[in-house]
Amino acid sequence: MSFISQKRIARAAALVITTFGIAAPLCAQSAQEPPLQLQRLTGPITIDGIPDEPAWQDITPLPLTMYTPVFRGAPTQRSEIRVAYDDQYLYAAGWFYDTDPSGIRVNSLYRDRWNGDDAFAIYIDAFNDNQNAKWFGTTPAGMRFDVLVSNDGQTQNDSWDTFWDAKSRITTEGWFSEIRIPFSSLGFQARAGKAVMGLTVTRFVSRLNERVTFPEIDPKFQFRQASVARDVVLTNVHSSKPLYVTPYALTGMDQRPILALGAPEFHTERRMSREAGVDLRYALTSELTVDVTTNTDFAQVEADDEQINLDRFDLFFPEKRRFFQEHSDIFDFALGGSSRLFHSRQVGLVNGVSVPVLGGARVVGRVGRWDVGLLNMQTNSDLGAPSENFGVFRLKHPVFNANSYVGGMVTSRLSNGRYNVAYATDASVRVIGHDYIAGQVAQTTDDADTTHADITDRSQVHLSWFRRSNRGLNYATNLTHIGSAFRPELGFLPRADFTSITSYVQYYKYTDTNPTLARYYPGIYAEAYYRNRDHVMETGKIATWVEFETKKGGDGWFEPQLFHEDVLEAFTIASGADVPRGTYTFANLWLHWAPPSGKKLRTEMDLQTGTYFDGTRTQLILSPTWNVSPHLELGGDYIGNRLRFGSRAPGADIHLARARVRIALNARASGNAFVQYNSTTDRLNMNLRLRYNFAEGTDLWLVYDEGLATDRLSSDPIGPRLPLSASRSLILKYSRTFQM
Repeated sequence: MSFISQKRIARAAALVITTFGIAAPLCAQSAQEPPLQLQRLTGPITIDGIPDEPAWQDITPLPLTMYTPVFRGAPTQRSEIRVAYDDQYLYAAGWFYDTDPSGIRVNSLYRDRWNGDDAFAIYIDAFNDNQNAKWFGTTPAGMRFDVLVSNDGQTQNDSWDTFWDAKSRITTEGWFSEIRIPFSSLGFQARAGKAVMGLTVTRFVSRLNERVTFPEIDPKFQFRQASVARDVVLTNVHSSKPLYVTPYALTGMDQRPILALGAPEFHTERRMSREAGVDLRYALTSELTVDVTTNTDFAQVEADDEQINLDRFDLFFPEKRRFFQEHSDIFDFALGGSSRLFHSRQVGLVNGVSVPVLGGARVVGRVGRWDVGLLNMQTNSDLGAPSENFGVFRLKHPVFNANSYVGGMVTSRLSNGRYNVAYATDASVRVIGHDYIAGQVAQTTDDADTTHADITDRSQVHLSWFRRSNRGLNYATNLTHIGSAFRPELGFLPRADFTSITSYVQYYKYTDTNPTLARYYPGIYAEAYYRNRDHVMETGKIATWVEFETKKGGDGWFEPQLFHEDVLEAFTIASGADVPRGTYTFANLWLHWAPPSGKKLRTEMDLQTGTYFDGTRTQLILSPTWNVSPHLELGGDYIGNRLRFGSRAPGADIHLARARVRIALNARASGNAFVQYNSTTDRLNMNLRLRYNFAEGTDLWLVYDEGLATDRLSSDPIGPRLPLSASRSLILKYSRTFQM
């Protein structure tokens, strides 16, 4: 039996339900200003970055308040922002005057790559659920970035893209901008032609770290939080239901070295590819969208950032593929830390390598007051992996107030007669002020479990109490239990069979009168992970810190850390760096500094040094970025680790280097070269992507990938020398979106 008995799990679940019931009377929607009636345009608008049409002058500017560097301070630059609408679009325009137009920051023209530029952004909570928003931003150069914001600002998805327009112009007075967003890209709720949404707009002056917002937002909240947006009303509007059809065609070549059994040397195997497929998107209702894909392809997705594992638990890699981005928040079901019940990278990827996706469908949106997510994908057999079917069903429903919900999720993974199914329920309730309680219970079942584990061992329970505030006291406490047979094969679970408790407390202090420091926040964090099988603490950590932010936008921290690790099985980090079985206590000091993001040449730095298991470790991370011009950005990362273990082992020097070159000739033509070297694999990986965007939704991609072996000596002393090229592919892909 595990550390927490079946009865204790039942009691924990009952505690969650009881606590929610007690908390319900305490839950009350915070007092808000009455909804603002947005104005309709009285004439035509041309999106050209010059908001000089008479129709704009009929729209009342929104009142703006300084957010940073001093809340409610006097802005040094004059700003006007107007928002309006017509039958098909939501519009926003900005008049951003500047006393020094030469100081306007334009660091990049690269799509979706905000890089410390001056910026104008609009955030739309289209469902007015106070949890989710769509973030549309642009810069003085007209570069666009769009982001999905979920979990009331706690989660951002910048891989999402949709259809909208923006133009900007720089003059001797400052810069000016216009944004037009189709209602079909918002997916709002309309009742009898009336829609209520949440609205936030911001202007950011990069060199001054000066941000103004509407509505007035206290910095204890993130300005992107949907719950602090102002409710606005649009009348006589109807969300359209277009059908988007996006066919694609590609051709390419893939080659790999093959060593046949008994052959004296490698030979190159080449494979030509010619593929075609299609994606469809249709709004079943104004609130519910279906996506269908056949012969799905993700050739244009950027390569993953390589990582170095300095511990014995699996590393997490984020999802980058566009098909899984839209409303991805509905499928969020975190199990604590990086663990989750559903992780879309399990679909169509085996050890980071793509396998063929025959197709699938996804339905996301809202039915009544229910948030709904349904996903089903089918892959083909390849790379030794069998053909598999992946299914996910998610429901969420608000309770008590707009910041609280109850929900459930079911996932399934089916292959060649075997199955793995997970089912769970969760809830999060704002009890009073900024305090929340949350809980979840999940279980899995599969035919691979031959131990006949009981319900306790197949379960996961998570309880938490936390406070969301960036002013004054902030804290969180989490209790998690995961049984030995809990295996969500469609999710991500770096460790299993444990019970943990984690807590942190920190205090935000603002220094409005200090000429340099904007705020600082000391804090302390503690965690303990106990193995259920023997009740021994497997991992423990205590850390304390002082973090600070400057009025110009820089930030840093000073953090001593103390660790405890109980290692049952020896593991290898790199050649010469093995950690044997044993119990270890070690300490570390972490220093961090990041300069203001608007500087053209800047370097983020991290230094950690101290003891490490039974040895020592020094880690240096440098992340330089140089915006040579708006057309060229050079950047990269260097992560170096020096491990030493005295006379027990020689230790190792581990290096991971990444270099990126981003080129944007204009808003349509861009390129990205990404090169990585990892000393633990002796590989140099290159990823080159060239894109020409004919129009929104119509792209031509040229993608080149190659992996080079930097150590070509075979592990077999009499075996053949490894080829220089470990893999190579070249793909040309064209896709075009039709609206019907």
